[in-house]
Amino acid sequence: MTDADDLRRRLSAALDITEAASRIALAHFNRSLDIITKDDESPVTIADHETEEAIRSRLQAEFPDDGTYGEEFGSQGLDKIDIWVVDPIDGTRSFIAGVPLFGMLLAMTRQRQPVLGICRLPAIRQVYAAARGLGATRNGAPIHVSRQTALDRAMLFINEGEKIYADAPQVFERLMNAGKLRRLSYDCQPHALVASGQIDAVVDYDLKPYDYFALAPIITEAGGIITDWQGRPLDYGSDGRVISAATPELHGELMALLA
Repeated sequence: MTDADDLRRRLSAALDITEAASRIALAHFNRSLDIITKDDESPVTIADHETEEAIRSRLQAEFPDDGTYGEEFGSQGLDKIDIWVVDPIDGTRSFIAGVPLFGMLLAMTRQRQPVLGICRLPAIRQVYAAARGLGATRNGAPIHVSRQTALDRAMLFINEGEKIYADAPQVFERLMNAGKLRRLSYDCQPHALVASGQIDAVVDYDLKPYDYFALAPIITEAGGIITDWQGRPLDYGSDGRVISAATPELHGELMALLA
């Protein structure tokens, strides 16, 4: 089996696994939930736990030789060549508040590099998917980033703006004066919008591998660029500051602004 055939098979399985798991998440959406606050002050609910358990169970059954790295239940087999990276509900705060833009992220890294990604938005029935060399899709249709090269003409989304403001107020001020149109935003959907060409760039902050690994193949296979703020490829040790951009020119302008 060629590498492309293997990735195609795994991508198909990942789509099936996340489709089934999305029904668990939706069963809890817009319902009263007990909320647990984790050590990092982020919330978690039974929906996060049940959804990740379902994903991990299917992955273990279908890919027993692979490792797993998840937000809620930790990691196992991180010495494996192929590791699945799971964020069962990306945007738990949105989920709790009834905002339908929460996501579900499933990635696979091969030799610690992201090669496959699913970004599913269950409440709005959208799924973005990509694997190395196979292109990127939304609901099965090919997608591509915009051709925007100039920041002053770009549609820029700023994720986790309050965190950027608290830690780097001068950077936040520059961001709020950048772009032709800007929006404060959260979670995975803005990055998916870069991949589909609907917006031009996202600046994000304080992410973990399970937040960005699924997005990396989707952005790059759609023709875009996703790195840390210094332009380095994202890996397990990245500092959580992320840029997604449609073109190298736009990416370069954003790196200069953030420096």
